[in-house]
Amino acid sequence: MSEIKKRNEIEDKYKWDLSKIYKSEKEYLNEIKNIEKRINKFNKYKSTMTKSANDLYETTNELLEISRKIHKIYTYSSLKLNEDISNSKSIELLDKANNLSIKFSQESSFYDPLLLSMDYSEIKRMCKENKQLNEYNKYFKKAFRYKKYMLSEVEEKLISDLSKTYSDNESIFSSLTDSDIDFGTIKDENNNEITLTNTNYSIYVKSSNRRVRRDAFIKLYSTYKRYKTTLASLLEGEIKQTATFNKIRGYKSSLDAAMYHDELTKDVYNALIESVSNGLEPLFKYYKIKKDILKIDEMHIYDTYADLIEKYNKKYTYDDAKKLILDTVKVFGEDYVKNINKAFDENWIDVLPNKGKTGGAFSGGCYDTCPYILTNFQGEYNDVSTLIHELGHSMHSYYSRNNNHYEYSNYSIVVAEVASTVNELLLAKHVIKTTTNIEEKLYILDKLMSLFKGTIYRQTMYEEFEKFLYENVEKEITLTSDLISEKFYELNQKYYGKNIVLDEEIKYEWGRMPHLYYNFYMYKYVTGLSAACQIVNQILEGKENAVENYIKFLKTGGSMAPNEELKINGVDLTKRSVCDNAIKMFSEIVDEFEKTYKEYKRSSGEINE
Repeated sequence: MSEIKKRNEIEDKYKWDLSKIYKSEKEYLNEIKNIEKRINKFNKYKSTMTKSANDLYETTNELLEISRKIHKIYTYSSLKLNEDISNSKSIELLDKANNLSIKFSQESSFYDPLLLSMDYSEIKRMCKENKQLNEYNKYFKKAFRYKKYMLSEVEEKLISDLSKTYSDNESIFSSLTDSDIDFGTIKDENNNEITLTNTNYSIYVKSSNRRVRRDAFIKLYSTYKRYKTTLASLLEGEIKQTATFNKIRGYKSSLDAAMYHDELTKDVYNALIESVSNGLEPLFKYYKIKKDILKIDEMHIYDTYADLIEKYNKKYTYDDAKKLILDTVKVFGEDYVKNINKAFDENWIDVLPNKGKTGGAFSGGCYDTCPYILTNFQGEYNDVSTLIHELGHSMHSYYSRNNNHYEYSNYSIVVAEVASTVNELLLAKHVIKTTTNIEEKLYILDKLMSLFKGTIYRQTMYEEFEKFLYENVEKEITLTSDLISEKFYELNQKYYGKNIVLDEEIKYEWGRMPHLYYNFYMYKYVTGLSAACQIVNQILEGKENAVENYIKFLKTGGSMAPNEELKINGVDLTKRSVCDNAIKMFSEIVDEFEKTYKEYKRSSGEINE
């Protein structure tokens, strides 16, 4: 493996161009000074904001214009820091952006309470009176959704003050699991002793060496078992805090609160769990196939993570990746392809790893910039898949920002993974269809099966578990470590089936899950993949207007409720059929893998008939 280069050693064609945001640091600092002046004057609107339609327009317009500028400032400094997280100058720039955002939040804190102190009929009258104000009608309507859960000014201040005194359970959890807990050591495939961490665990649990997989699994979760009481206390504290504030505000439950925030109903959540609970057979078949290929007498949980096709190691150049991606997205038509080419040709993408660069990948940017992409491309299929995934996010952002006013340009987190996953699935299906290499086909099918297993099934299991936790807290039942662990084990029995040996250590997997501190977040991964499956099928089957409807969906931004946006594609998350169709696709992938693997073994002479 070649040594990672310094940033200044990498060709410009492989680096994003942030000079499109600010040509120099001086221009960036001048922007901050100008915005600081506007922030310092913003409080003047407090006494006039609700007096007339013109006053409300002027206040709202200034609020959003300043927010837009701060977003641009933050985007620039954040992206600069991601180039090299050790760069002290970049750290300083990001601090300035964060301080600016905090200051504006403080100076504009009167806006929402004053807006919601008005009657919505008065807002509607003002919007009719002032055509410019009418542009913000949807913005006001969305804000007023929360009025029925708003308390008096005194009560809101009391809750705010109380929130500051509560323990930050998530931060304590992160510090404990990322820094303080020592997971000890294991020996790798070459019998070298390595320190096990939360991060590298995912590498060793996928090892082709069963002893390494087992050791990593046992060592990690045995360690979590030792901390189960502390971890249970942190988790219960977080859930109690969330449930208490939701109850004070008048929500029926924390699940109701979460779904209300996402502009959905519990029908979506319940349909998801019901669909997956009734669609476990393809998963059990997948595990049976895996057991047979791995040639093991007993299939343990740690065996389910092993890759089935590991010796396939095709390498891609960046140009190879670009060509493959462009071939894949042709199905979306000329305009989409033209915009994908912009990403490559106009330096939206920071391609290669360099010393100090943030790991992983993301799509960023803001309303006034291109939708930048950070990757760490090293020539594996996963790197190509990651790139087209992030391009899906960026195209969603590009179409959203170019077809909506600033305040309606950010799409909901509920639909955030749809466009990226559509691209990821299309790439996989394109390679499977066009490759003449049977090992490559098996490798991609294996990756797809892992995606569905980890998303549709595991994330749904986690959500069923989270629902249990909140229901118990809301019934004032104490979440002891034993109660939590036994329920988690019971759900694993359900989702792994009878043919997997459930090692006792899996009881404590909940202890390493940060998403349990996010209040019903994980279901969005499942709905995102499920919606993407339906959209991909419609496009590949040539359904009338499927592509046109999909592009229309990308253009909606945050102008509609998320499920209404998805209905443009014929996807209704309240219906079981959405997740059912995803499970059907998974089942078809499993069947195709099984058939192809048999062909592969026949061609190599390992199966005689």
